Amino acid sequence: MAQQNDQFKALVAHCKEYGFIYQSSEIYDGLSAVYDYGPYGSLLKNNLKEYWWKAMVQMHDNIVGIDAAIFMHPKTWKASGHVDAFNDPLVDNKDSKKRYRADVLIEDHIDKLEAKINKEVEKASKRFADFDEQMFRQTNTRVVEYQEKMDAIARRLGAAMTKGDMVELKAIIDDLEIADPDTGSRDWTEVRQFNLMFSTQLGNIAGEEGKLYLRPETAQGIFVNFLNVQKTTRQKIPFGIAQIGKAFRNEIVARQFIFRMREFEQMEMQFFIQPGTQQKWYEYWKAARLAWHQKTGTPAAKLRFHDHDNLAHYADAAVDIQFEFPFGFKELEGIHSRTDFDLSSHQELSGKKLTYFDPATNESYVPYVLETSVGCDRMFLAMMSNALVTEQVPGSDDPNNTREVLKLHPALAPIKAAILPLKRTEDRIVAKAKELFDKLKISSQCQYDDTGSIGKLYRRQDAIGTPFCITVDFDTLEDNTVTVRDRDTLTQERVPLENVPALVRDRTDMSLLLG
Repeated sequence: MAQQNDQFKALVAHCKEYGFIYQSSEIYDGLSAVYDYGPYGSLLKNNLKEYWWKAMVQMHDNIVGIDAAIFMHPKTWKASGHVDAFNDPLVDNKDSKKRYRADVLIEDHIDKLEAKINKEVEKASKRFADFDEQMFRQTNTRVVEYQEKMDAIARRLGAAMTKGDMVELKAIIDDLEIADPDTGSRDWTEVRQFNLMFSTQLGNIAGEEGKLYLRPETAQGIFVNFLNVQKTTRQKIPFGIAQIGKAFRNEIVARQFIFRMREFEQMEMQFFIQPGTQQKWYEYWKAARLAWHQKTGTPAAKLRFHDHDNLAHYADAAVDIQFEFPFGFKELEGIHSRTDFDLSSHQELSGKKLTYFDPATNESYVPYVLETSVGCDRMFLAMMSNALVTEQVPGSDDPNNTREVLKLHPALAPIKAAILPLKRTEDRIVAKAKELFDKLKISSQCQYDDTGSIGKLYRRQDAIGTPFCITVDFDTLEDNTVTVRDRDTLTQERVPLENVPALVRDRTDMSLLLG
């Protein structure tokens, strides 16, 4: 646990030091759970969004995109259930005066039991040469006991959340003797509901008539535009509508850096299907979305499916793709079978038909919806967590000769190539380097840097994830070739100047992730 905390602190520090993420309004001591993306962070985030958009929209002939407004008619949120039921269970500690989500406190307790299981497995794997982990988990008395406790708590939590039973949530906290993480106090208030939507006023109209909400999710903008999109694009079911956009939630406790924020970005796709086919499409999108994550270079061991213990009232199936962050496995993406709840609710409240006439079956129906929703900020954090490593410099025999390197997939890297003049006081080398930069920048995001020695420049580019460093040196003046250094292997090759733009394009193109 201490090692994970150290790893996470190092990641947060790296993001600040190298211009990926800053605390918002830092000169005024910051704003809690709000962050700004810096020069390299904004580039990486845009690359992640481009990868998602191309994989979701460009690669499918039956998925189109929209960009819906943040503000929507307030009845939208009545129909969706957010006005009445978009709540988190809140609990305060009377001694520390700190506020927590009751369900998160209980989930953290479950995580601690899982950590104990993993510790037992790790110890046993070191003791036995021919270790069968599955058999050990099924037969070891202590592991089985921990697992039974986890399952029982999860079932109890799921039932309480499904019913909205605040009394039961408080009883679970008391029964498990859950303490304040900071102070150890177990003196809790009763659990109560807390609505997460931010509200504002429309123009100068006061009161309920002029009340607007900052959208807590992007999906509703897709649902209310279902017929507009279907008719103007002449789509036939099954088809999808994708969107990337900001959403806002007044989180009780925003924590773990950018994992849980009050202003965040979602990448969502709602897939409209014939009723009765939802199980087939649910399995299809589970597999498709897991494959999308793995193509980034994320190891399979760091990703897993986690079925929801308590389904939303409108869903008949739901699963999370979880990623192993430094603070444990947590939700990265959700895949939900939403039935016809959304379109039916908007149809009922608006009085406008939201049905689809299916020429294949010669019938009209309200389509079912299969949703995939990934948090852009969480995806960013997952990529940084997976890519940032401190390692012994390849080829070095000295264990103390280390470097900090961000091993992002080249197509996602903020800077694709850095052009480095070997000697910044040599005008001819500088001229060649700047000429190469001007040619390369047309097709690739690149950087010119002459602010230090070559060794120091290499290390800085490693730290921001640049896959290729291109050094212009004295030999360049003689034979018009440059040295191209690979970030991961440190191998160097001499390449003719005229071949460099194509080389960088070919090795960093987004198509490498889409094939």
